Amino acid sequence: MPVASLAIPAGLRAIVTAGAGGIGRAIADALIGHGARVHVCDVDEAALAAFRAAHPNAAATRADVAEEAEVARLFAEASAGLGGLDLLVNNAGIAGPTGAVEAILPADWRRCLDVGLTGQFLCTRLAVPMLKAAGGGAIINMSSAAGRFGYAWRTPYAAAKWGVIGFTQSLAKELGPANIRVNAILPGIVAGPRIEGVIAARARQENVPYAAMEKTYLDRVSLRRMVTAEDVAGAVLWLVSAAGANISGQSLGVDGNVESL
Repeated sequence: MPVASLAIPAGLRAIVTAGAGGIGRAIADALIGHGARVHVCDVDEAALAAFRAAHPNAAATRADVAEEAEVARLFAEASAGLGGLDLLVNNAGIAGPTGAVEAILPADWRRCLDVGLTGQFLCTRLAVPMLKAAGGGAIINMSSAAGRFGYAWRTPYAAAKWGVIGFTQSLAKELGPANIRVNAILPGIVAGPRIEGVIAARARQENVPYAAMEKTYLDRVSLRRMVTAEDVAGAVLWLVSAAGANISGQSLGVDGNVESL
């Protein structure tokens, strides 16, 4: 029997949240580069403008996934433009605050979970009827290595990412009979401005130089290096290809093997 193809289905219709920058942009770029029709949302106007300039045939909506009305508008526009849906990538999330639990403001806690966890629910509840109408499809939820480990000083972020794992595994059971595969990707230390900000905040928390804190982070990665947004995008392509047709309910680390946080 031949090995399943790594090519993604022709004309695949996808929504990528927070798809105009960072990991989301790399995912959208990869999908478009392989022939998919993609609709992204984001809250960063400059990133949206850059995305539209790079991909004039793709659609982009300004939408905050934590806001129910904005998610409804996103899906109305995507449905009209794509005519259906085969893939939802729940990528939107924020770093949240760094600090002792007694110092974290409830508003900051809520915002981190609203974007990183509730936002996935709000998008999924509207995506599922579209995926069912298409005869099946895939949902990929972005978690993190922080979804596997306790993460001191980053409790809101870790709570959101652990929640994504439970959400993913529950959805895989619920939606499997409808031919909808649901998986989570767990990036580790992804090179870019976001992790630089996280490391800087942690360095201030621990009162150590940035370089020393960066080394501490990398010393906890077996491969001793950061991953890239493109590494994560490659995992998305694999999951939606024929080679990933029987992968569901999994938490896929793309992290160089983070050993601890």
